[in-house]
Amino acid sequence: MYVADSRASTSAASAEGAVRPRAGRRRAAVAPTVLALGAVSLITDVSSEMVTAVLPLYLVTGLGLSPLGFGLLDGIYNGFSALVRLIGGHLADRGGGRHKWVAGFGYALSAACKPLLLLAHTLTPIGLILAADRTGKGLRTAPRDALISLSSTPETRGRAFGVHRAMDTAGALFGPLVAFLILRATVDGYDAVFTVSFCVAVVGVLVLVLFVPNGARTTATRPGTETAPQKTSGDTAPRPTLRAALALLARPDLRRVTLCALLLGLATVSDSFVYLLLQRRLGVPDRWFALLPLGTAAAFLILAVPLGRLADRVGRWRVFLAGHGALLLAYALLLTSWHGTALPYAVLLLHGCFYAATDGVLMAVASESVPEELRSSGLALVQTGQALARFVCSLGFGAAWTAWGDRTALTASTVALALCALFALTLRRPTPSALSEGLA
Repeated sequence: MYVADSRASTSAASAEGAVRPRAGRRRAAVAPTVLALGAVSLITDVSSEMVTAVLPLYLVTGLGLSPLGFGLLDGIYNGFSALVRLIGGHLADRGGGRHKWVAGFGYALSAACKPLLLLAHTLTPIGLILAADRTGKGLRTAPRDALISLSSTPETRGRAFGVHRAMDTAGALFGPLVAFLILRATVDGYDAVFTVSFCVAVVGVLVLVLFVPNGARTTATRPGTETAPQKTSGDTAPRPTLRAALALLARPDLRRVTLCALLLGLATVSDSFVYLLLQRRLGVPDRWFALLPLGTAAAFLILAVPLGRLADRVGRWRVFLAGHGALLLAYALLLTSWHGTALPYAVLLLHGCFYAATDGVLMAVASESVPEELRSSGLALVQTGQALARFVCSLGFGAAWTAWGDRTALTASTVALALCALFALTLRRPTPSALSEGLA
């Protein structure tokens, strides 16, 4: 009876995404691969967030785009990568040791797009440049996250993603600040931001080439260690195929995770719209607009590692859904009539908490259901569903704002997010059949 109860509790913990380390085991160090990739992401995010911080104001105020036009471009910026994430994940898996190089090509492509923004002043060319930039992001995201997953143990995977996301968010914290300083110090502020962004992005590519280890198979054998990169029986095992990658959706756990990520993404309002809503509520001057993302980034940076470790202990799916609860509270505050000085701090804190509890945690959850030889492709499936959903949300929110106003659009998104979160809560809950399978 004792053995059965013990195994049942272990199955329940696993179903919720929690991996409990053995008693007395020393706290694991983060793998060098994770730290190297974190440094690359930090530098790259300084570059990308410089552009992201000024882009909404540049397009809406500088170029005079309507909310619908901005929603279209924002949807491209955040959702176009969904079209190539599967390709990036598939190429990385087929190549065995190409995870680094596929990711590197993605970083380089995004860097090359930054100076092109200097030449574009109408909707069509800007849309094409943003599409190319997001193509680079789509190519690099799944191979990068696969390297993080493969270089970490199941017990520390949530913490590893938390450390990476914290370093990544440090760049997101500095990027808007650099953009703000450039706008204040120069006459042609936007052109200067785009130029400096390109230079910083090139540095990030160089760090990836010089310091991230080659090879994809760096699975740690115990917490805090990782084996030398090895090829996984390329001569005896069949090479991963696109059909095999798509067949991963036949796995019930991965299919549920992908469906939940898609549904929740359909009701997740773009960051840029959140900042525009705050500016309208508070009357923030244009010159201060670029500082609004700093609040989100600061909260994300502070909470990413603690919430990653909490997810490893109490259950990753619980933390993931709690993050969406924080986002619901942020939306609710924006819908209230409260105009106090604490409003922006509360909204941005909740917004950052949402990202800290969901971004890396979702990848840690998905990693549990994907074999190593298809890790990049499996994570790409989840990322693709989420990115496509957010693309649709940006288009829908921009259209609703244009037709009925920002308050009606946000109200509809809040209701939709609450319903999707409730559905996700029931969908991922461990079932009696799952527990009985764990006992068999």
